[in-house]
Amino acid sequence: MKKFMLLIAGLGVATAAVPASAAAYQPGWQTINARQDRIEQRINQGIRSGALSRREATQIRNEYRGLVRLEARYRASRPGLTVQERRDLDRRYDALSAKVRYEKQDRNNRRR
Repeated sequence: MKKFMLLIAGLGVATAAVPASAAAYQPGWQTINARQDRIEQRINQGIRSGALSRREATQIRNEYRGLVRLEARYRASRPGLTVQERRDLDRRYDALSAKVRYEKQDRNNRRR
């Protein structure tokens, strides 16, 4: 009986560890809040360094605010996000992140 209980306990521990280890193997995955924080940090750093002009930063922040509003609408429609809503937000955040990267590297309005 003890061996059986130990086997069940061991399986329970192994089963509980699988989802945690599966999440650890997704190196590029971030929560939406983490992505939002990271994009804001990159915008602020770009402004401080001069890599983003005021016009570029304003445009990017407006797009960012639009994504925040879209997420709020998605969350208001039902508790949590559906898989499709999450994919849509991920795609849009990917595009915004690429735009931040492009605008920071385009050398507009910088001294040579």
